[in-house]
Amino acid sequence: MNEPKSINVGITGQSGFMGTHLFNFIGIKEDITRIPFVDDYFSNISKLDEFIGKCDVIVHLAAMNRHGDPKIIYATNIRLVKDLIEACERTNSKPHIIFSSSTQESLNNLYGKSKKDGKKLFEKWAEENSALFTGLIIPNVFGPFGNPHYNSVIATFCHQLTHEEKPKIQIDGDLKLIYINELIDEFYKAITNNLNIKEEKASRSYEVLHTSVYKVSEILKILTRFKNVYFDQGIIPQIDNKFELSLFNTFRCYFPKQKFPFLFKENIDDRGAFVEIIRTNTSGQYSYSTTKPGITRGNHFHTRKIERFAVIKGNARIVLRRVGSDDVISYELSGNQPSFVDIPIWHIHNITNIGAKELITLFWINEPYNPDDPDTYFEKV
Repeated sequence: MNEPKSINVGITGQSGFMGTHLFNFIGIKEDITRIPFVDDYFSNISKLDEFIGKCDVIVHLAAMNRHGDPKIIYATNIRLVKDLIEACERTNSKPHIIFSSSTQESLNNLYGKSKKDGKKLFEKWAEENSALFTGLIIPNVFGPFGNPHYNSVIATFCHQLTHEEKPKIQIDGDLKLIYINELIDEFYKAITNNLNIKEEKASRSYEVLHTSVYKVSEILKILTRFKNVYFDQGIIPQIDNKFELSLFNTFRCYFPKQKFPFLFKENIDDRGAFVEIIRTNTSGQYSYSTTKPGITRGNHFHTRKIERFAVIKGNARIVLRRVGSDDVISYELSGNQPSFVDIPIWHIHNITNIGAKELITLFWINEPYNPDDPDTYFEKV
C-alpha cells in the first residue's frame, strides 16, 4: 500500500504571531512538509518564485495590521496579494491559497477593506486558473507570544501585569474571541481540505466562529487574579473552563525570565524542615523522580499542560528553549535552597543532574479538559 503524499505547505508571514503558531503546529504533523518563508522573499522575485514553485498549499498571513496612515495599510496588503498572484502566474503554479481575512471586512476602515479586496483578487485568480482558494474570516485571536500593543489587548494586559505596568481599558466592549490553538486547527482543516463546507467550489469563504465572548473588563479581572495569585505568590489559580485555561497559558508566557527560579518558603525547627511544594486552586497530578549524576531527562514540549519542576535534593540544571527559537534559558537549582521552575507551553525543556549525588525532583502537572489527548512532543533543547 502506498503511503499518503505529504502536503508541501508554505506560510507567508511565518515569523508573525499566527504564522509562528501555525508553522510550529504543522511541524508536528506527519502529513505535512514545511516550506520555509522569510519576509524578504517579497522583495526578491527569484526567491519568491522558487518558494511558490515548491508549495502545494500557501497560507497567506503576511499583512500590515497597524500604521499611522491607514492608506499605507491598504496599499501594503493589496501589494502583497498581487505579488503572490503574479508569482503564481510567472511560474505557472496553482497552489491552494488559504487567505487570512478578518471580521473587519464588514467595517468601514481601510484595513478591513484591504482584506475584502485582497480576497476578491484571490477569488478572481482562482476562477481564471481553476485553482483552489479558501478565505478564512477570523475573529479576535489571542494566545502566547502575541506582541503587546499590536496583536491583541490580551497580549498587552499580560505584558503590563508581568512588567509592573498598570493596564488601562480604552473601550469596555464585548470581544468575540478564539484561542490561537483553536484557530490553527481551522487552518489545518483548510490545508487538508477538511473544512465543513458543503459547496465544492474553486473559491470559498469560511467564517471561523468565535469560541468565547467576554468584556474587556472581565478579561482584565481574570488576568489580575492570575497576577495576584500566581505571579505574586506562585499559587496555581482556579481554572473554571477552557477559556480560562487558554488565558492562563497565555499569561504564563509573558513572565520575565528572571522570575524563576522561585524560592520555596521553608519552615524549620528542631525536627528539620517542612516545605510546601505547591498550593493550587485546581486539580493536578504529583510525581517525583530520582536522577543519577550526569543524566538528563526530558527534551520534549507540551502545547497545553501546566507543569512545575521542584528540586528538593541535589543540584540540577533546567534548560528551556521556545519551539522555533534559538534563545536558550538555563536555571540552576539546589536542594540546599529548595526552589521551582514552571514550564511554559511550546517550550522544549530538560533537567540534568549536575551534582555528584542523586537528584530528587518533584513534578506537578495539570491538563484539565483534555485528559485523554496526548500532549508531549519530543525535540532536543
